[in-house]
Formats: sequence, structure tokens, C-alpha cells
Amino acid sequence: MAREGYQAKLGELQEDVLYMSELVLERLRTGLSALEEKDDELAWEVIEGDGEINQLYLDLESDCIDLLSLQQPVAGDLRFIAASFKIITDLERIGDLATNLGEYTLDAEQDRYPDVDIQAIGDAVIEMVEDAMGAYDDEDADRTFEVAERDDEIDELCERASTVVVRDLIETEIEADSDDAEIEALMADVSRFLLTVRDLERVGDHAVNIAGRTLYMVESDDELIY
Repeated sequence: MAREGYQAKLGELQEDVLYMSELVLERLRTGLSALEEKDDELAWEVIEGDGEINQLYLDLESDCIDLLSLQQPVAGDLRFIAASFKIITDLERIGDLATNLGEYTLDAEQDRYPDVDIQAIGDAVIEMVEDAMGAYDDEDADRTFEVAERDDEIDELCERASTVVVRDLIETEIEADSDDAEIEALMADVSRFLLTVRDLERVGDHAVNIAGRTLYMVESDDELIY
């Protein structure tokens, strides 16, 4: 393949990775809306759409392998392909976490913790992913550090939310005549909420991973890779 054609293929890969990120973020937003509105229809939309994301991941994985085998990539191209492969892996996992939100929606009986703004945490991690992908698109090293620096804020928000839930559980007085079903329902709601917070925190971690791979792609700097 001529060098010009190879560069065009690299450009197509980048566009496809960006498209995958848009699709994944759309599913994540839908999952958050389903959870907030207790909307089973939206929940199923996210769950049933996971197959599309998985197939896109496999297609892009194949594209990365083909680009590596077509000709001997120079160092910069090699880092780009490797970073793109790692990034689609993170995006696929974010898609799985969005699917979890859909499943939590179907399991939820009621909103026991209205004082915790799950949507705000979700919005914050979505912005992190958007900025990480923007850095990948623009090859912006400085922006990767900005994304990574926000991870501590997300961790703090998630820790506060989890503390509220645990404190509420400790302070909840279970009536002596409460049956096993009532106690199990309470524990299921607590578990679901804590899993929701954990999953959103993981989305933030994946955003940092994307930023780290982008930084390595642009400057061969592994500072943000862990």
C-alpha cells in the first residue's frame, strides 16, 4: 500500500474511534436518564444496544491489526495504532458500565437517596471522557493532564455519595416485625446504589486511561499510564 493510502487508513481509524466514543457516550447518557427517570424503556434501549458497541469494538480491533500488518509503521504511527486499540478497549468497557445502569434501573424499586445527585456525578464523568477524546482528536498533550487532574474530584464525589448511603443504612431502624423480604429489598437498594457510584467512578478511571494513552501517542510520555 502506498504511503498516502496508509495515512488515509490511519485517518479513517481515528474517525471511527471518535464515532465509537460518541456512541458510547450516548448510551451512557441514556443509562443515566433511565436511572433518574426509572424508565424501563430507556433501560432496555441501553441493554439491547450493547451488542452494537461490542461489534464495533471487534471491527476496530481488526482494523488495528490490519494496519500493523500492512506495512512497517514508523514510531509515531505505531504509537497511534497502539493508543487507538487501547482507547477502544476503554470505550467498550464504558459501554458495559452504561449497560449496568440499564440493569440497575430494571431492578430499582424506589429512590431511597434523593439527596445524592447521581446525575451530577454522571455529567462530570461524561465531560471527562469527552475531554479525553477531544485530546485524542486534537493530539493535545496539555489537555490530557487536565483530564487526569479531575479524577481526584470524581473520587471525592463518589466517596461522599457512598458515605451518605452507608450512614443512612447504619442509622436505619429496622422494625422488629419487618419480614425478610423488606430487609432484602433494603439491602438490594443499598447494593444497587453503591454499584452505581462505583461504576461511574470507573468511567472516570477509563477517561484517565484514554488521556494517558493519548499522551503517550503524542509525546511518547507514559506519565499518565498506570
